[in-house]
Amino acid sequence: MIFCRNGSGLLLRVFFFFFLIGGIPALLFSQEESEENLEFILSEAAGYLARRDFSSALDVFNKLPPQDAEKTEILVMRASILNSAGKPAEAKRTANVVIAKEPENTDALMVLADAAALEGKERDRRTLLDRVIRIDPNHTRALNDLANINLGNQNLRAAANYFDRVLAVEPNNGEALIGRASVHRYNREPRKAEQLLNRAANVYPDWARPLQERARLYKGAGFYNDALEDLDAAKKVEPDNYWVIVDRGLVLMDMNRRQEALEEFNRAIQIDPNAFIAYVYSAGLKDDMGDYAGAEQDYAKLIKLRPEYYFAFEGLGVIKMKNKQWTQARDAFLEAYRRAPKDYTYALLAAVNWMRSGRLNDPKQFLAQVLRTAPRDSLEYSMLKLFHDLSGDADVAVKTENEKNIYTKARMLFYLASYYDIRGNTTLANKYYTFVQELNAPAIVEWRINEWILAERGLGLRVGE
Repeated sequence: MIFCRNGSGLLLRVFFFFFLIGGIPALLFSQEESEENLEFILSEAAGYLARRDFSSALDVFNKLPPQDAEKTEILVMRASILNSAGKPAEAKRTANVVIAKEPENTDALMVLADAAALEGKERDRRTLLDRVIRIDPNHTRALNDLANINLGNQNLRAAANYFDRVLAVEPNNGEALIGRASVHRYNREPRKAEQLLNRAANVYPDWARPLQERARLYKGAGFYNDALEDLDAAKKVEPDNYWVIVDRGLVLMDMNRRQEALEEFNRAIQIDPNAFIAYVYSAGLKDDMGDYAGAEQDYAKLIKLRPEYYFAFEGLGVIKMKNKQWTQARDAFLEAYRRAPKDYTYALLAAVNWMRSGRLNDPKQFLAQVLRTAPRDSLEYSMLKLFHDLSGDADVAVKTENEKNIYTKARMLFYLASYYDIRGNTTLANKYYTFVQELNAPAIVEWRINEWILAERGLGLRVGE
């Protein structure tokens, strides 16, 4: 049965698995005269489900006669589809009809647990799963779900215990093999993890996930060729698996095969244009490779999909700043700061662009608000105050020179250079821009902007040298 491979599947997958291969569980039909019609209707629903057309699959159930529609198995199937359709409240109502008649129906309880997961009610979910294993101590899907909850919370001992209980019942349960391998990986036992993943890959040659998980293990150990080989095999098995393609792109990035990696991320985006993660890597690669227009499009899409992801505003702001679109850059950094109010880099970048786009005093009110939250003994506070007061640069320069943290020092030197640039003292500005480069701190966002300025002015090394 399909649960042996993937314990996280819903109950409906078991039933529809039989439908799709041409066999219908006899337990669904008690009257010979209705069996043919019921089989046809449920097979029709299975077809819609295979295409993930949950709405049409649910409509099919309306064709069932009342004596069939009220059967326990049919109600559980319908409730499972409601969960898959993103309607947990309706799924719970339907499953509770079963529970009212059969309080220990574990299939209905699992539907309720799945609904709780969809609603983000983890405590309710765990309570329901615990109830299932009290009824059936060897219920493998409930045990796997509890294991994965504990794994997600880094409760490794508890996770291992639940996975081991599954494997004691079903030694080749795919979900448990992969989960137990993950516990070994977190415990820095790669050999044991590899052994379990090897077993899963051998038992389920048509399932991409064991190959994908083994590739992640190899990637983490720096065995990029082995990881890529597994992901190539996984891609053959499931050519449209979004996460396999994303993982393949990540390995190619580690191998410095950036153009191939970008092609993989673009393919992932084509498969699921509304998924978030591929845009993150696509935007970063395009940015690094000089395709700023493409990166800008990806950052804009990220902002639309996940506005709380403030790094997208950062990336967009940097590109706008490179293009001297000061107002748009200011707005992007302001949005980043609103989402990360303890990151004073964004406040300073917003102020720099604000001043470049208008008058020196334009950001004064904004900076006054930021100063209320910044630690008064920090160098960031002194720099914010310099941009607010438009005086005191000598003291700030001394504090910056005495800063021991190389990244903080490089950032503050950049803002000193920007301050002098805005005030028209190009000689001092160029001096400090050059000092930033000498510190060699490419990890900071200011570094790239600084490189562009130096290249534009013919100072120091040009970008890419």
